[in-house]
Formats: sequence, structure tokens, C-alpha cells
Amino acid sequence: MHTGDDVNSLERATEQFVAVRPQLFGIAYRVLGSAAEAEDVCQETWVRWQNTDRSEIVEPAAFLTTIATRLAINTAQSARVRREAYVGPWLPEPIDTSPDPQVGAERAEAVEMAVLLLLEKLNPVERTAYVLREAFDYPYRQVADILETSEANTRQLVSRARKHLAAERREQVDRTEHRRLLTVFLTAARTGDLRALEDVLAADVVSYTDGAGMRGASRIPVIGIVHVSRYLAAFAPRFWPESDVRWVEANGRPAVLVLSGRNAVALLSVDVSAEGIDRLMWVMSPAKLAAFVASQEV
Repeated sequence: MHTGDDVNSLERATEQFVAVRPQLFGIAYRVLGSAAEAEDVCQETWVRWQNTDRSEIVEPAAFLTTIATRLAINTAQSARVRREAYVGPWLPEPIDTSPDPQVGAERAEAVEMAVLLLLEKLNPVERTAYVLREAFDYPYRQVADILETSEANTRQLVSRARKHLAAERREQVDRTEHRRLLTVFLTAARTGDLRALEDVLAADVVSYTDGAGMRGASRIPVIGIVHVSRYLAAFAPRFWPESDVRWVEANGRPAVLVLSGRNAVALLSVDVSAEGIDRLMWVMSPAKLAAFVASQEV
């Protein structure tokens, strides 16, 4: 039998959790590169919050953030083993950012597909330190407390992550130029126009296809302008004639959903610098595509 106090206490706990949930999801998603795993982290955080003696908690938001962040790190450590067994390139699970460009954060940092892919090369603690500092603007002291380390070490973790991203990724163009180049690329890719493809691709372009082992999806990244443009021209006659494209917003950038009839067959995200298109990221994994399409229909 619940007393009035129990009911009020649970209502208050629910309000506190709901208020901070977008931020919890945003942290977990950036650390994990998976919306499904981030949802699991939020669910487990809620269960723990219900079972906590909340009368002792002075700052509910800080407490919840700490729980969710540590759960995300634990999940990332076990995810690494699963991803090593993944067939073909692994790409982050794309999310529709049109309702919330920042995805619960102060800034829209560390949400773009290419950044999530690069962060995956860091260990989970480095990744988390970078996310909390750069996207959520947490003071170093607070990040250190959450990670149970020193402030000096936290600064080193964030610095290492910044250097890694700066070394691996050029400065990006604005949204208008991004969309323009993606439009030109699409026309060239659909017609198999080698010269037009070479005009928009960077010399060291890389094409990744995440097909989760499905037939027909390239199981290794294709590297360099000559190989990528030939690869695209070769599969153009098979891939594009039956397809329609729909412009979407994915991870803070314009992207393209490729449809065959009513079924999504690929989500194409690109990374674009002044050099041209640096990365092509084709998400063809049925589970990741289904989740993205479902999020658009909500």
C-alpha cells in the first residue's frame, strides 16, 4: 500500500529524471555512438534512481548525470569487444537531430557522424571527458569527479581527444556548402559520372559502408579518389535506378535517405571540408536504418 508521501516522492523523482533525461541521452549517445544503447543507459539510470534513498541527494541532476555517464563508460568497454567482431566497417547509429540540434547539450559538439567515428578510436574515458567538456561545457572539476580522477588528468584526457580529432579531420564547410556538394555528388553518383565525382571528392576520400555483414555491402573501407570514384561508378547502374532519395537531417548535418519503394536501403552522410568530400558514410545496417526511420515517424 503506497502512502501519499510515497506517491509524492515518486512523482518528484519522475519530474527530476524527465527534466535531465535529454542530457543523459545526449551524453550516452555521444559516448556509445548508438541510440539503442543510450536508451538502455537512460532506462537503467531511471531504475537506479527509483531505488536510491533520494532524501540524501542534494543535486539530483548531478547525481543522475554521474550514474548515466558511468553506465555509458561500462557499456562502451563491453561494446568494444562486440565491435571487434562486427562484419565490415562499423558506423555510428544515425539520429534525426531536427527536433534537437544539440541533442540535450549546451553545444552541438561531438554529434556529427565523422566525429563519433573518430571518437571510437579513443578509449571510453578519453571519449567521455571530451564529450562532457566540449558538448556539455562541464567544468574540469566536475568532469574529474564523474570520472573519479584528478583535474590535471582530466585536462590531459580532453587535450588528447582534441589533438586526435584535429589530426584526423579538416575544418568543415558550412551547412549551405555541405548541402550543395552533397547535391552535386548525388547527381554524379547516380549517373556514374567519373569526372564530376572526382571534382567533388577530396584526394584522400574514404568511403565506409556499414552493412552489418549483409550481402553486397563493401566489407572494407574504399580509400582514395581514384578507387572511390570507380567504385561508385561501378555500382551506380545496380544501386540507383530503382531508388528515390529523401533529404533528412542526421547528426546535425543534411543527409540523404535512399529508398527503394517504401523501404530505406541506405542513409548517406558525408564529411565535407574545403578540399571536398572527405568521408562518405553509408549506413545500410537494417537495424540502424529501421531505428532512424522510426524516429522520423514519431
